[in-house]
Amino acid sequence: MDDEKNYQNYLKKIKLFQKYNKHYYDLNQPLVDDYQFDKLKLEIIDIEKKNSFSKHKDSPSYSVGFKPSKIFKKIKHKSPMLSLANAFSEEDLINFEKKILNFLNNEPGIILNYSAEPKIDGISASLIFKNGKFVTGLSRGDGKEGEDITENLKTIEDIPYFIKSKNFPKEIDIRGEVFIQNSDFEKLKSKFANPRNAASGSLRQKDPKETKKIPLKFIAYTFGYEKGLKAKSQDEYLKNLKEWGFKTNPLNKTLKKIENLMTNYHEIEKKRGDIDFDIDGIVYKVNNFQLQKRLGNVANAPRWAIAHKFSANSAISRIKDIEIQIGRTGALTPVAKINPVNIGGVVVSNATLHNEEEIKRKDIRVGDTVIVERAGDVIPHVISVELDKREKNSKKYNFPTKCPCGFKTIKEFNKVTKKFDAVRRCPDRGYECDKMAKEKLKHFVSKEALNIEGFGKKIVENFWSLGLIKLPQDIFNLNYSKIENMDGWGKQSVANLKYSINLRKTISFERFIYALGIRHIGLENAKIISKNLKSLKNFIALSKKSNFDDLINIDGIGETQINSIKVFFSNETNLNVLKNLDKLLKVKDTEISKAGGLLNNKTFMFTGKLSNMSRSEAKSLIEQNSGSIVSNVTKKLDYLIIGEKPTNRKVDAAKNLGVKILDQSTWLKMLK
Repeated sequence: MDDEKNYQNYLKKIKLFQKYNKHYYDLNQPLVDDYQFDKLKLEIIDIEKKNSFSKHKDSPSYSVGFKPSKIFKKIKHKSPMLSLANAFSEEDLINFEKKILNFLNNEPGIILNYSAEPKIDGISASLIFKNGKFVTGLSRGDGKEGEDITENLKTIEDIPYFIKSKNFPKEIDIRGEVFIQNSDFEKLKSKFANPRNAASGSLRQKDPKETKKIPLKFIAYTFGYEKGLKAKSQDEYLKNLKEWGFKTNPLNKTLKKIENLMTNYHEIEKKRGDIDFDIDGIVYKVNNFQLQKRLGNVANAPRWAIAHKFSANSAISRIKDIEIQIGRTGALTPVAKINPVNIGGVVVSNATLHNEEEIKRKDIRVGDTVIVERAGDVIPHVISVELDKREKNSKKYNFPTKCPCGFKTIKEFNKVTKKFDAVRRCPDRGYECDKMAKEKLKHFVSKEALNIEGFGKKIVENFWSLGLIKLPQDIFNLNYSKIENMDGWGKQSVANLKYSINLRKTISFERFIYALGIRHIGLENAKIISKNLKSLKNFIALSKKSNFDDLINIDGIGETQINSIKVFFSNETNLNVLKNLDKLLKVKDTEISKAGGLLNNKTFMFTGKLSNMSRSEAKSLIEQNSGSIVSNVTKKLDYLIIGEKPTNRKVDAAKNLGVKILDQSTWLKMLK
C-alpha cells in the first residue's frame, strides 16, 4: 500500500515537473523560481533512490529541457546537450569531489584542477562550424534534438560567421549562452519578466528581423563534438575561443581544492550587483579533458561538472542612490536604487530601507555594497552592508527633515511605547501635499477601493502631470476629448475608460470610506464604521464636532482611528472632496446581513488568485452569507479556499491542522 502511495506521489511530481519544464523552456513563462524548480527535481531523484520502481521516462534523471517547438525545423544534436547536477553547499561540493575520486579508484598522483565559470542565466545555443564557417545553430531543445535557429543566431554580433585561425578545428560544435545585459533589459522590462525570458522570446522569433532588434549577446564556454581540436584542457580551450573571436566570461578561473572554490564563490556572489548580466551560480568542470573523457556521464549529466547555485532569495548589489518616497498618509520611505540584480527570477533595481532609524542602525550609505533579500512576495529590502567594500570617501546619509512639498516633517510620539515613531512623515495635510495627493488618488482608484478597471497607477501619474486630475472628483469630470488626442489613446480606449469610470459611480458605503484613504482606516475599520453609521449622510455629519461621540462606542474603533477621522474632517479640502463626491456618486447605504446565512458561523481564508472575481468581491460574498474572514491559518479556520498559485506555506499549515481545503468552484457550490 505504501509503495503504491509513494508511486502515485512520484507520478504527481513528474507531472508537475513536466508542467514547469514546458513553461520554462517552451513558453518562456516560468511558473516558479529556479530554487523551487531545482527543489522539485531533487525531490523526484530522492524518491527514485529510496524506491525500487522504474524511473519514469520524463524523470529529471533522464530529461533535459523540453521537446523542440513545432515552429522550427528539428535537428538532432551529434553530441547530446546535457544538463548539470546542482550543488547548494560546501558539503555538496565535497561529495562531488569524493564521487570523482572514487570513480577514478583514488589513483595516487591525481590532482583535480577545476575550471570555475560563472553560470550565465540565459539560453543555451549550439553553433556548428565546418571548415571555419558557421553553418547551423541549434537550441538545446530536449537535449537530444534542438530547434534550427540559425538565422536568428546570425543576428548576434558576438557570433563570428567565418574563422580563419590555423588552429581552428575542421569541424566543431561550439556551445554557449545567449543573453541580454541588464542595462539593455531596462528598455525591455515592460514586455518581459526578466532578461532570460527576453533572450528566449527574442531568439525564438519566426522572423530574424525581429530578433535583430533585440541586443542579444553570446558567451562561449564548451563544445559538443569536434574534429581536430588540439586543446587538452578547459582553460586551454577557453583561450582558443578568445583567439578565434568569441567572447568568454571574464570571471573564469582555474582552481584547486574545495576551500578555494568556496572562496571564489563568495567573491563572485559579492560582485553580482556590479556585473551587467545575470549569473545564478558557478559551474565547476574538471579541467583535464582526458579525465573528463574517463569520467563520462550519468543519464543526462556529466560526472565531471556541477553547478553551484547562488541563494534564490538574496543577492549582492551596490546602492547608486537613495530616494525618498511619500505615501498617501505622509510617511517618508527611503528606497535604495541599486544596480539591477536577479533574485529568484525577478530583476530587482529598488530595495526598501524602511525608515530613518533603520538607515542609522545599519549605517547604510550611497555607494555601499549591500546584501538584498527578496523572499516570496515580500518587498526587496537591504539586510546588511558589506563594510569591507565601503569606499574611503563614503559619507553618512542625512535623512531629509523637509517633505518635497516644503513642509517640515515630524515624528509622532507614541503614548503606548512612550517613544517617538521610527517613521518620519509629512503632517497630514491631505491634498495640499502634491506627493501625498498623487498617492491618495492611486489608492482611490485601486482594487480594494473604487476598483476602476484600466485606471492604474501609471495613468494616475500621467493624468496628474497633465493637470487632468488633482482631486478625486476630477476623475468623474475628465476631458475625454483631450484624452482621445493624447499619445497611446484613441476612441475605443477612451470609451473603455469612460465605461469603467461610470460603472463605479455606484459604490458601497464601506468601500467609499476606505477609498478616502484616511490614515489608520483600513478596509476592516471601514466596514465597522459603515455598519454603525449606515449612510454617507451620517458620515458627512461627523464634520460637526459633537457628532464624533457616535464613534466612541463602536467596538473595534479606538482613539487612534477617531483622531485620524477628526484630522480628516478638520481639513477644508477634504470636506470639499466629500461634498463633490456626494453629488457625483451613488453611495449605497449599508445593509445589515441577517444571521443564519448559508455560511453562518464558518470562517474562511483565501490564498492564490481567484478566477473572474476580485478578492474583495469574494470576501463580500462570504460576509453576505453570514461567514467571516480570518487572516491566519489556525485551528479556528474552517475552510482554506485556493486559487491559482496558492502560497504553499498556507496550504501545508492547513493540511497539518486538518483544515478543509476547497478550490474556487467547490466553494461557490456552497453558495448555491
